[in-house]
Amino acid sequence: MKAQDDGGDGAALTPAGGSGRALRCLVTGASGYIGGRLVPELLDAGHSVRCLARTPEKLRDHPWAHRVEVVRGDVTDADSLREAMRDIDVAYYLVHAMGSVRGFEDADRRAAQVFAGQAREADVQRIVYLGGLTPAGVPERELSSHLRSRAEVGRILLDSGVPTAVLRAAVIIGSGSASFEMLRYLTERLPAMVTPSWVRTPIQPVAVRDVLRCLVGCARLPRDVSRPFDVGGPDVMTYRDMMRRYAAVAGLPRRLIVPVPVLTPRLSSLWVGLVTPVPLSIARPLAESLRHEVVCRDHDIGRYVPDPPGGPIGFERALELALQRVKEADVTTRWSSASVPGAPSDPLPTDPDWAGGSLHTDSREQSVDASPEALWRVIESIGGENGWYSSPLAWSVRGWMDRLVGGVGLRRGRRDAQRLRVGDSLDFWRVEEIEPGRLLRLRAEMRLPGLAWLELAAGRDEEGRTVYRQRALFHPHGLAGEAYWWGVSPFHSVVFGGMARNIALAAERASQAGSPARTGRGGGP
Repeated sequence: MKAQDDGGDGAALTPAGGSGRALRCLVTGASGYIGGRLVPELLDAGHSVRCLARTPEKLRDHPWAHRVEVVRGDVTDADSLREAMRDIDVAYYLVHAMGSVRGFEDADRRAAQVFAGQAREADVQRIVYLGGLTPAGVPERELSSHLRSRAEVGRILLDSGVPTAVLRAAVIIGSGSASFEMLRYLTERLPAMVTPSWVRTPIQPVAVRDVLRCLVGCARLPRDVSRPFDVGGPDVMTYRDMMRRYAAVAGLPRRLIVPVPVLTPRLSSLWVGLVTPVPLSIARPLAESLRHEVVCRDHDIGRYVPDPPGGPIGFERALELALQRVKEADVTTRWSSASVPGAPSDPLPTDPDWAGGSLHTDSREQSVDASPEALWRVIESIGGENGWYSSPLAWSVRGWMDRLVGGVGLRRGRRDAQRLRVGDSLDFWRVEEIEPGRLLRLRAEMRLPGLAWLELAAGRDEEGRTVYRQRALFHPHGLAGEAYWWGVSPFHSVVFGGMARNIALAAERASQAGSPARTGRGGGP
């Protein structure tokens, strides 16, 4: 079964009911988007956590991995569930088969039945499940397969004999949730669009911070509370409103959106799959669900899990939180894929590769017949009078183009010919991070339809040989940014490929000569 993949930004949470004995919690779907963000919140609330995972290795790079117990198993395997639920107080069910198997409704049904039965046998005190918000007054047979399956799973768990809280949410606003990523890519990539009629359907989105708060709070619900709860934010709007507000928060021009009735749910899911990197197997059931009005019928959850001061987070603030990392240029620019997130909005090693928006990368690696110290001296002396080690004409033209549109161009040079420090200007770059002897990260300050970084690193490979690693990263801003990246990408092999080769060669020559390499303004050795 696949871990549930809606989620995003959050903060430390406090469970309902205040302090009490620490609860023993089982989290299924810990490698998924919600599960991976719920685990640290439960730990911070003082609970102990056991994670059930088909592949425990997927959890080892999480920063909380050493604080939890991980057991191998699957929600469809009664024997593994029996062991995982031993001595458990609260069991979180955060998995579904959508997007991972054909006929996911049958798979979800069987898994929920096994889970419910094992929870009852193990005398688990509570089940907590995150499902989907269903429209009022619509017969279940008329729902989309996605919503129908979520509703059926909730009903199976409620009928288990174990006190169960079923949280029902519509569109979860948080970087990485499947529904949010659909919204992100559609809005960023299409300044004008002909859309299905479902863009006019009322929706009540909810910030993932509020979803996480409610999930943690449900651990301490009274035993006699066993029921579904609608979970939503303070705003009710259409999907068209959501796209237009996204554009405003992201600093994009106002989007032209023309709904037409001829796009069926199937056709619209194909359209979503074409425009966005969200897999068609996920995009289709999500798009089909959007034809229904999904608005909360009550806010009873607030009786048991109190709202934060000021109430649940509004839509625009939720967008700001989801986009904050990019706005602050805090993207994943380290070589390790296992970056340690500071908040649930940060990427996790197990997030799907289409989550988080577009971040285009050009990576190069070059073996160097010199010491890492010799290589680092070349890296730290790059730019200014020392040049950029490739295509001098291309760099000069790019500098003049930047000046023509009001940018800084290449005229700033560098403060010191050999040494750099954080904050230094370096031609049309700025030193954002420097780890002496290892890493230099530059942030572009030329005029661009997006954000760009250049990262250069010296290190050794597994066999002890010196290796130069180089990455250019670009986060596009709207369709113009996408067009810019693909327009210049044919020149990357010349510019960035030449840079990697020539920096390695300069380090080797300097090592042989016994002194740092220097080049002319042209940039090639």
